[in-house]
This record gives sequence, structure tokens and C-alpha cells, in this order.
Amino acid sequence: MGQQGTRGGGVAGSPAVFSSRQALEALRALPCGDRVLGVLAEFPDAWIVGGAVRDALLGRETLDALPDLDVTVVGDAAAVARALGPVTEAHERFGTYVVETAEGCVVDVVTARTERYDAPGALPEVTPAGLEDDLLRRDFTINALALNAAGVLHAAPAALDDLEHRRLRVFHAASFRDDPTRLWRLVRYAVRLGFTPEPATDRLAHEAVRHGALRTVSGDRLGAELRLALREPDPLSALHAAQNLGLVDGLALDPALVARALAILPRAEGRADLTILGAVIPDATWADGWGFDARELAVLRACAQAVPLDAAAPPSAVARRLRALPVEAVAVAGARGDGDTALRYLGAWRHVRLAIDGDDLIAAGVPQGPDVGRRLAATLAARLDGALGDDRDAQLAFGLNC
Repeated sequence: MGQQGTRGGGVAGSPAVFSSRQALEALRALPCGDRVLGVLAEFPDAWIVGGAVRDALLGRETLDALPDLDVTVVGDAAAVARALGPVTEAHERFGTYVVETAEGCVVDVVTARTERYDAPGALPEVTPAGLEDDLLRRDFTINALALNAAGVLHAAPAALDDLEHRRLRVFHAASFRDDPTRLWRLVRYAVRLGFTPEPATDRLAHEAVRHGALRTVSGDRLGAELRLALREPDPLSALHAAQNLGLVDGLALDPALVARALAILPRAEGRADLTILGAVIPDATWADGWGFDARELAVLRACAQAVPLDAAAPPSAVARRLRALPVEAVAVAGARGDGDTALRYLGAWRHVRLAIDGDDLIAAGVPQGPDVGRRLAATLAARLDGALGDDRDAQLAFGLNC
């Protein structure tokens, strides 16, 4: 299974797969890669595994400026973790550790293992093992890759051939039944990498969905996979592929609508992932059961119920309607109607304030009570609609006489 310096060329019609030495240099070029590899050089049985090695062999840049790295250790994973940096999480029973490096990268350090699933969808029982067995527990052959600091590459059977031919292949017929979250990963890898499930894997995936594999997994775990899909470079395509496979249903996947919503969304305040999902779900209850927290659910429900904005509506009416909505729902309302109106609200109208407050009205003789709020709202509406300027005396006079 071990290979060193292999695969310098590709096949006709597909990109070349890098050699292990080229992949090592690609990993070294990551923000934390050189230091991590420097530490791993002291531990010959510590290996960078999985997606980082796959992408390095493909010559792909990582999705994140500060990528997560997975390290598998045949032996003392704790010693490797401590050498890499501060351990922020430790599960010594399972031999897993999370390290945050000085550069801000997250490194997951685990003991090489085998896994056994007692029931479909259950979390696995793990047993320490060698590297070859550890690679065989991976979701797809293209992720069953390990590279150490000396440039030695280990690959599971068919892994390099599938990588070169851009194929997704599971290791055994029960793979999706054992861990149905792999169905979501199948979708994400296919869209992100442009890979195609080989026929047997494609058939197994559809059979797993048809036989109810997803029902054996908690909503929280499936929701975590949905969140990852929403963070893909092309999240709408990931959702489209997921819907085609039967992982989700009912989504109205309109690329133009989503693009308009994202163009309106103030990125410093709002979440693109919630805006995308909120723009395509069919109703306010769709997101229930996916493990979203209360705030996320409120945003998604508001997006689902967002009514198209009317360009002819006066600013005061627009502000009154949108004031209680999260910015994600404002973006969706604008995308469904007049986007310029949403942008004016977000950029200007929601920030308009009065030079007076309730104390000013009470001091001028208005009795304390609900009428104070009504007068302030009417004054603000007049200010938004251009009937009043920012002069305090003019605003007070209007508030006293409206």
C-alpha cells in the first residue's frame, strides 16, 4: 500500500495527479503547513491524512485561508498533539485531540483505528489499529490517503486510480447504511471536485436513501452536514445535488433569486448560509428538526415568510415593515421584489433617527402613555418620507400637533 514519489502524470482528458513530493510541497505552503510538517518529522508514524492530502495531490487550493488538518498517529497521538501546540480538546478514551496552532490552524490528531458499527446510523466503536486499516475506514477511496513529513505516501487500494479518473467510490456495500452522513459527503465532493460516483457507489447511495438510511441519524448530525453543504464554494449546486439524491425535498432552487439576495445582504451583519437556505425553503417549518438553534430558526422562518418589496411603497411603510426582520430576511424580500428598496432601507432608512424623544414630548405637555409612542412613530414616518428635516424644533412641533 505504501508509495513514495508516485503518480507524476495523469490520463487523457483528466488533470495530472501530483507526485507525493509535489503534494508535500503543496502542504508545506499552507499557512501552518511548514511548522506542522516540521513537528511531524520527529514522529515517523504521524501522517497527514484525508482531504488535505487529496487536494494537494490534485493541486487544488484549500477552501479556507486557515485550513483544518487531520493527522493520524500509529502510536502515541497525545505526544504528537502536545508537540503541535495547545490541546483545546482531548478525548483520551478514543485517542483524539484537537490542537490550535500558533498560526490559527486547527489540527485534529487521532490514533489510527478501525471502526465497527453496531447499528445503522450509530456512532462507531473504535479499536486502535495500523495505518492500512485506518485508511480502509474512510468514507471514499479518494480520502484514504496518508502522507508523512518524509514524503512517503500511503494509499488504499484504488485510491490513486480513482483520484486520477475523478471517481467517488465507497469501500463496501454497507458504507452508506453504516454512516448515512456519507450521502451528504458524496454530494459535496461531487460538486466541489467535479467527481462522479462510480456506478456501484451511485446505486448504493440511491438504495440507502430509498430504504430510509437517513432516518437512522439524528437531526443534529444531518443538520451539521447541511451546514457544510451551505458553506461549499457552490452551495446551490450542492443543494441541487442533495435534492436530486433525496437528501432534502421541497426546495425552490432559483439561482437568480439567491444571487440577488446575496448581493443585497450586508455581509458584515448577516450570514450567507442562512440567506441561501432561507431563500429556497418552501415554508417556515421546513428547517425544524435540522438542529438549528433558536436564532437560526428565527432567521430562516423570517426568510421563508418574506414578502416581496414594492418599489412604490413610501420609505416609512418599508421601514415599518422591515424594522423587526433580520437582515437576511430583508435581503430575501428585496430579492423577491425590488432590490433597490431593500438596499435603501439597509443603507439609509433603518439608520434615520429623530432629534427628539418621548421625554421631550412629555415635557411639552403630552400625557405619559401610548400616545407618546404614536406621536414619535408619526414624526419618524414624516422624517423618512421627506416631510420633515433634521431640525429639532420642527420635529417637536410636528410631534405635538400630529
